[in-house]
Amino acid sequence: MSYFKQLNNYTGWATFAIATLVYWLTVEPTASFWDCGEFIAASYKLQVPHPPGAPFFLLVNRMFSMLALGEVTQVAYWINISSVLCSGFTILFLFWSITLLGAKFFNDDLNQLTKSQTHLLLGAGLVGALAFAFSDSFWFSAVEAEVYAMSSFFIALIFWAMLKWEQVKDEQTANKWLVFIAYMIGLSIGVHLLNLVAIPALGLIYYYKKNKETSTKGLLITLAISGALILIVMLGIIPGLPSIAGSFEIFFTNSLGLPFGTGISVFILLFLGAIIYALFYSIRTKNVVLNTAVVSFIFVLIGYTSYGIVLVRSDYNPPIDENNPENIISFVSYLKREQYGDRPLFFGHTFASSLRDQQKGAAMYKKDEQAGKYFVYDRKLKNIYDREMLFPRVHSRDPNHKVMYRNLLGLTENERPSMGDNIYFLLSRQLSHYYLRYFMWNFAGRESDIQNSGALSPFSSTKDVPELLVQNKARNQYYALPLLLGLFGLVFSFLRNKRVFLIISLLFFLTGIALILYLNPPPIEPRERDYIYVGSFYAFALWIGFGVIAAAEFMQGFLKNNKLTPFLATTLCLAVPAIMIAENWDDHDRSGRYHSVDSARNLLNSCAPNAILFTGGDNDTFPLWYVQEVEGFRTDVRVCNLSLLGTDWYVAQMKQRTYESAPLPISLQEPQYRQGTNDQITYYPYPYGTEQQADQIAKSGINLKEYLKYIAEDNKYVKIPYNETDSLTFYPSKIFRLPIDKQAVLKAGFVPKEMEDYIAPELVWDIQRNDLFKDDLIILDIIAQNNWQRPVYFSSTLGNSDYLNLQSYFQQEGLAYRLMPVRLGEPTQSGNVDIFVNTDIMYDNMMKEKTVQINGKPFKKHMYWRNLDDPNIYYDEIYQRFTYHARNGYAALARQLLFEGKKEKAKEVVLHSLKVIPDEAIPYDIHNTQMIPVLLEVGEGKRALRLSEILGKRAEEMIDYYISQRNFNNRELTQNLYILNQIEIWLRNAKQTKEAQKYAAILKKYEGIL
Repeated sequence: MSYFKQLNNYTGWATFAIATLVYWLTVEPTASFWDCGEFIAASYKLQVPHPPGAPFFLLVNRMFSMLALGEVTQVAYWINISSVLCSGFTILFLFWSITLLGAKFFNDDLNQLTKSQTHLLLGAGLVGALAFAFSDSFWFSAVEAEVYAMSSFFIALIFWAMLKWEQVKDEQTANKWLVFIAYMIGLSIGVHLLNLVAIPALGLIYYYKKNKETSTKGLLITLAISGALILIVMLGIIPGLPSIAGSFEIFFTNSLGLPFGTGISVFILLFLGAIIYALFYSIRTKNVVLNTAVVSFIFVLIGYTSYGIVLVRSDYNPPIDENNPENIISFVSYLKREQYGDRPLFFGHTFASSLRDQQKGAAMYKKDEQAGKYFVYDRKLKNIYDREMLFPRVHSRDPNHKVMYRNLLGLTENERPSMGDNIYFLLSRQLSHYYLRYFMWNFAGRESDIQNSGALSPFSSTKDVPELLVQNKARNQYYALPLLLGLFGLVFSFLRNKRVFLIISLLFFLTGIALILYLNPPPIEPRERDYIYVGSFYAFALWIGFGVIAAAEFMQGFLKNNKLTPFLATTLCLAVPAIMIAENWDDHDRSGRYHSVDSARNLLNSCAPNAILFTGGDNDTFPLWYVQEVEGFRTDVRVCNLSLLGTDWYVAQMKQRTYESAPLPISLQEPQYRQGTNDQITYYPYPYGTEQQADQIAKSGINLKEYLKYIAEDNKYVKIPYNETDSLTFYPSKIFRLPIDKQAVLKAGFVPKEMEDYIAPELVWDIQRNDLFKDDLIILDIIAQNNWQRPVYFSSTLGNSDYLNLQSYFQQEGLAYRLMPVRLGEPTQSGNVDIFVNTDIMYDNMMKEKTVQINGKPFKKHMYWRNLDDPNIYYDEIYQRFTYHARNGYAALARQLLFEGKKEKAKEVVLHSLKVIPDEAIPYDIHNTQMIPVLLEVGEGKRALRLSEILGKRAEEMIDYYISQRNFNNRELTQNLYILNQIEIWLRNAKQTKEAQKYAAILKKYEGIL
């Protein structure tokens, strides 16, 4: 083994060890927010996560989960460790890629490298690899159970394998490397499709090796072939093969009358026959290129077969079975991510376009076991819009997005966007905000972890910056040193070896800017998505490594000792990863952080036994799935996600028993909640009578149970014609009436004795909406059919529209609201309802540990606040949002206790909240203002004034900062003005005149800024 190869191996593994140790020390011990809870639960029991799935990722992590040795609370930790190892190996292959590419600046023959050149290449690999290892986005994914760590591993492995292939002289051995690469690409499909965009860069490596003399034409042909390969995999293999199999299946079953599965079997036999024929033909004709291509194609398919687990596991109907892809028809829909819709890329509508028409397209099939055929239940609709444009970037028609578009582009209500506006949005929002900002986060500096925060320039200081931002652990200043070193390496590679420069540039472009063009993001996203573009940051890290070589060559101009130069350059450039790890450690260290899971436990423990709990988005639901599926916690509660309740497959799952939870009481049958049926229900005055009758129905309301019965019967009196062949379901009144079975309520025993006389004969409420959607319809059906047999709760984190205007019947019992048969609140002047707090139940839930019986088994019920009082643990904005809801709950409980004259309990609640969620760990927020009047009333005046001072000072600093940044559309600005206003009101009401005047004066200087 040559001197270079030996040291290259040792140093590479040392770099792997450093990175892996850092990730291991900072890994999260349980399930993080967002998709992690779902992926861990799906891995642990091999279930079916959201489309298009990640079956290979699940299989690998199922094996890692076994390392928990039966200790369910350790399952998440060990699955997180798989991301740690994948990330460590990514750094290993990045190191080896830097040294292999860097060697091209000196000598194509690695055995001919001098010791000085070897030392310099190792330094370059070390600096570049560690800079990427400690970068913001990559480190984030390295310590949680998401697909992006394993996806990065495949990009690094495949790219390195292509560089190794280039080094091999023997054609037979080299072809084995190509087959290996094809197999890795096939496996990577079962993790994430981002890996496919690296194929053109691999194509360039292939082209340069096979052609000593190159041309522009040759490069273009290579890129065209590479692009075709991506399309073959993305369209031809992934959804294409199952789609063709589905067509065979429908033809053989429906047209020929053969049993289910016949068409698929025939397709498989024909397809395998074609492959075998091509393979033997290539052998017989001794066509090496064709043989390598066929074998590579076979290995891509072998890797792709990990998707077989989706069909197998879905057929067993596990609790997590998204899209229910148990047959070839639903499997194709799952692979194509059809539930998410699509976005126009080359030509299409804008946000200001109007829907002109809808054309029916391809048939959508479902399996009918009794008839032995597939039937057409609907057809895909193609929306036809007016005023379409080329390359539409301003496309989203979401109402919130429309407002944002107009604000960003300075358009009035009736103005339509021009092509200039479209391109401006591309440059200023999509490329700048959604890519360049993320890029600068990783290589220049980051302002904070507050969503939409900017990057830091090398000259940014903390002068006039609010304390909250200065103290924010995610405020990371690298002084642009990684950026400068990378740009130095970029220029160096361009000057020294344009082939290397083009390979990296293509990888950089395709995994960054090209993804922006393809994904076409809307003006606002629910979270920062910098992790998507980590492949681009990986490519830039190659240039950072080359920056070390460039620095050494620069030093040689004035240093006589060439042997010393590599060590000096490496030592100086190691300052780059050193400053990155120093700045990033505190906000990437997740050890000791448990609140993602604890928030789920607390929400479940806010519910009575055997409850039905309605939740919202990913962070509401996925941690709940994790604690129930993995840790077996409160499986008596049925979690019902409203984001999914509008799909037929999820409604069907809710009608099945899961663990200790009986099926949900849904009366509607599959034809009524099938996709394309009752997706949207419209308010419409009753059309089948006189105008007076319609007016009477609208004013008096409709009986909810009878209305649902009409829908179930497909009664024409709840239908209005939509076009010549279709009709829409409507509701003739916004007032719903649900009769209450008082005896059933009393038998259930959940209404306090003092409230029993107030049980209403019926629930009556104005839904105040012109449209209801399928998930709303199913909620109403559950409430109507439940007959108060099971407790029904809504998570306190839901939006107001999700409550269906039922808040007057809500009772707060913790972090969830229980639906009651008693009207407990009335709308205030603002239109909001102050939700009633049952202090007895909520005090027990929030303040005590007690043993309760759940389905005959004792259970210790209490709230979990592990490590929320530790200021050394980092809690980002997402974690803090959940503590805000907890603080809001404690404040509501304390205020109600004070209203009931229970001062000591109110004091206990507030002080307990300040203790378990202290300012030192989680900075005070808008909900702490509600504790000020309580503290003033219970004799804690000094604490109240101190709380006011902290909140007021921070609010003033933040407002001044946003004004200096000319950011007047900021949610944070509005909230901080509200904080100052609330403090002034509470202090004035408490006769703290001097203090109140101080905050009134502060507010006065901000008049008219919104």
